[in-house]
Order: sequence, then structure tokens, then C-alpha cells
Amino acid sequence: MQAVPYVVTGRALLGKELEEEDVCVTITDGIIRSIEPCSGAPDRWIIPAFFNAHTHLGDTVAMDLPARGDLAELVKPPGGLKHRILAATPHAELVRGMRSSITTMIATGTAGFADFREGGPAGVAALREAAAGLGCYPVILGREGGEEVSDGAGISSVHDVADAEAIVRKARTAGGLVAFHAGEKNPDDVDEALAFEPDLLVHCTHATDAQLRQIVDLDIPIVVCPRSNWMLGVAASPAHPPIARILELGGRFFLGTDNVMFVQPDMLQEMAFTATVYRAPPVEILRAAIAGAELAGRSGFLELGQEASILVIDPTKQNLSFSRDLRATIVKRLDSSSIEQNVLKVR
Repeated sequence: MQAVPYVVTGRALLGKELEEEDVCVTITDGIIRSIEPCSGAPDRWIIPAFFNAHTHLGDTVAMDLPARGDLAELVKPPGGLKHRILAATPHAELVRGMRSSITTMIATGTAGFADFREGGPAGVAALREAAAGLGCYPVILGREGGEEVSDGAGISSVHDVADAEAIVRKARTAGGLVAFHAGEKNPDDVDEALAFEPDLLVHCTHATDAQLRQIVDLDIPIVVCPRSNWMLGVAASPAHPPIARILELGGRFFLGTDNVMFVQPDMLQEMAFTATVYRAPPVEILRAAIAGAELAGRSGFLELGQEASILVIDPTKQNLSFSRDLRATIVKRLDSSSIEQNVLKVR
């Protein structure tokens, strides 16, 4: 049976430049088949769904646990508080927690995410089970042996693992991505991570200017997690993470929310916080909240031939219809109540 085209009309943000245009978007079999100018479009916004480029969803089971300590005591493998909690959590409860966080991400406009998944092959399998059937596609970066049965390696600081070289080799042999936490507390582990020429770096909160230049020269995207950095006490000013400097150097950054233990996996909150504290241009923040989809081999943007992971927003539900800058309003003011259709995939 031939698929029936689905058409959605409104003011859209098109391509990587997120340019505004009134259009009719035709979708067939979940793919954008045409984008045509459309006069008299309804008061509706069509934007790309978000991609959360760094999560630890297993931490859901430790959400807002009253706990004190430095970064190492809380999250450093293998003996940090969160690792002890994960080891003691029954499989069914772990899956239920991760699934609930995925549904939270969907409700706030997220179509996919990249997770550093603890627990080896069993941990990878648990996340796959949690994500099954929800339509929010995971990129799973395994640990502790999970690297070979997932989408790649999600390595903690190079100083936290004894066999980074072997981990990277196995991930590469399996055709997977290689990602490192680096520069979260200080710049001491950035150079060693760069020696592996990773596909992705997470945090770089305290990377030096020379390190940032090398990262840009190697065209390695950086996932910044501003709310988590502030919550964990590794950032206290707009200089960290160095979003402005990354942009000045012509580098790329993605947005992520990091540990659910501390921060809700909500890209709307992450964008608003980043806009308030870091004063980056709204178009750059919005692009960073979408572009991580490349980790899944996708564009993420509204373009011909791309998967139709989109949000349809009704700006009349609140006061958003008075916006003079659609991109700034989405970044600073959007909440889930104005999302009319959510992570739309018409098949």
C-alpha cells in the first residue's frame, strides 16, 4: 500500500542556519519529501526536535539524593556514590527509571540522546530495553566492556581508567565512536584525551586556549553541560565552559544535560540557562541543541530527505505569539505546554 503523504504548514526554521520561512512540509514514510513556500500559513511554528548530546540516564534512580562531596566522591568510577547505587539497583528498577527519563525527554521535545552507559554489556542491554518502542533514538556509549556491544566507548577521564588505549582500540575495531570526559575539573586530562583523536569530547569546562585551538583544528565537537557544571561546583562564571571562546575559534559545541542524579534531562531548561548565563547568540544555542544528532548519523535539521523529527508549536497557547525573534523565544521561553505535536515521525 502506498504511504499517504502528511502535510504540516507554518513558520519553520530551515536548515543548519535555522532560517525562518512560511512553508508547507510534506512527509512520507517519516522522511521530509518537500519544503515549499506557503502563503497564509497558520500561526504555528515548526522546528527541529532536540538531541541531548550527553546523558547518564541510569542515574535516574538516584535523583536528588541528599548527598555531599566533591566530583570524585559523587560520580568518579568505579567507587563513586552513583556507581554504588547503580550496582545495588535491581534490573527492573533501573530500566523503569531510565524509561521514565526518556519519556520526560520526549515530552520536552527531545528526539534522541547520547548516553554514557555504565554496567558493561548488561548495562547497554538495559538501556536498549528502556528505550524500546518510545521513538526517542539512543546513541549508547558503553563502559566496562559495553563498548563492543554498543555504539562506541563513553570513557570517563583518561585518568580514571587504566586501559584507555585498549578501550579505544576495541571500540574502533567494532566501528564505534570514541568519546571522553575531559577538562571537567581542570585541564590536566585534555591533552591525553586528544592523543586518541576522539570523535567527541564532553565538558572541556577548563580547557586551555591552546587545547581549544587543537580541538577546533581537529574538528572535534564539544558537548557542554552548563547546568551540571554549576550544580557540581566546577563552574562559577560564564568563562566555564568556554562557549564564547569555542565560537570565536570557529569550533562546534553541542548541548547535553549530563547526570539525571542532579539535573533534569530537559533541553528547554538547558537552553534557557545557557542563554541567561553565557549570553551566546540564540541561534548558536538552538543549533547546539539540535546538531548532536550527527552522532547518530543524522542531520537533525529540517532539510529535504531527512527524517521528520520535528516539533509543532502553538504560540497562541501562551504569550509566545508576540515574539519578535522566534529563535530567541524558543531558546529562552518555550516550555512543553506549547508543544502541539511532539517529536513527530509520520510513517
